[in-house]
Amino acid sequence: MSHDPLVSIIVPTRNSATFLRACLESVKTQTYPHIELIVVDRDSTDTTKQIAGDYTSHVYNHGPERSAQRNFGVSKAKGDYVAIIDSDMELTPKVIEACIGVVTKDSAVRGVIIPEESFGIGFWTRCKALERSFYVGNDDIEAARFFARTTYDELGGYDTGLVAGEDWDLSARVRATGPIIHIQEFIRHNEGHIRFMDTVKKKYYYTQHARAYLAKSDNKTTLTANNGPLQRYKLFFSRPAHLFRHPLVGLGMLTLKTAEYGFGAAGYYFKKTSK
Repeated sequence: MSHDPLVSIIVPTRNSATFLRACLESVKTQTYPHIELIVVDRDSTDTTKQIAGDYTSHVYNHGPERSAQRNFGVSKAKGDYVAIIDSDMELTPKVIEACIGVVTKDSAVRGVIIPEESFGIGFWTRCKALERSFYVGNDDIEAARFFARTTYDELGGYDTGLVAGEDWDLSARVRATGPIIHIQEFIRHNEGHIRFMDTVKKKYYYTQHARAYLAKSDNKTTLTANNGPLQRYKLFFSRPAHLFRHPLVGLGMLTLKTAEYGFGAAGYYFKKTSK
C-alpha cells in the first residue's frame, strides 16, 4: 500500500488496573505498526490512569458510561479506522493487521467482527469459556469492534442511551449500511476469577437497563428471532460432543446460563413493575 491507514484503538476504563497493563501490552505488540492508542477513563480511584500513561499520552477522563467513553475516544482519534476494545481484553498479535487486510481488500466492508475466547481462573470461568466458544462465527451474537471512521461518524457511534445491548445495536446499524466481516485472529477476554453469584447479579443489573435496547423495534425483532434464550439452548445442544466433552463443565455452563436468564428476567420485570 502506498498509504498505510492509521488505526485508532479506543480503550474505556474504570478501576481497570488489574487487567489494563496486559491489554495495553497487547496493543503495543501488534504486527501492524500504524496505531494510535487512546484510553478514556471514568474517575478511577486505583492506578488505572498511571498505567495508561506508561503507554500513551492520549489519556482522558469522561463518562458517564462506556458508550459515552467510546464515543469521546473516537472524537479525539485521528485514525482512518477505529477499534473498540475493553480493558480486560488482550489482542493476539495479528488482530489489527487482519482487520486492515479485510477492509483494504474490499472497500464495501463497514465493520469487522473479532472473535473472542475467554480465559481466567476457576471452574465457572471454564464454564464461561465454553459458552463463548459456541458463539464464534455467529453474527447474531458476536458484535463488530472495528469500523471505518467515516461509518462510525455517520451513524453517531454507540447509543449513549443504552447501558445494555449497545454493541449489538451499533453492529445492526452498521450492517444496514454494508457488510460486516469476520477475521480469524482472536481477542482473548480475561474473565479473571468468575464467581457464580457475582455473574448472575451482573446479569440482573444489565437487564434492568435492557428496555431501552428492546424499545428499538429492529433490536427486539432480532433478539426474539435469533438471539433469545431458546435459540441459545438450541445452539448449545446442536454440538453435544463439544458441550459435554468435559461433562461437569458442560453441565456447569448450562446451570450458569440458566441462572443468568432467571436473574435477567427478574431484573427486567421488576424494573418494569417499579415504574
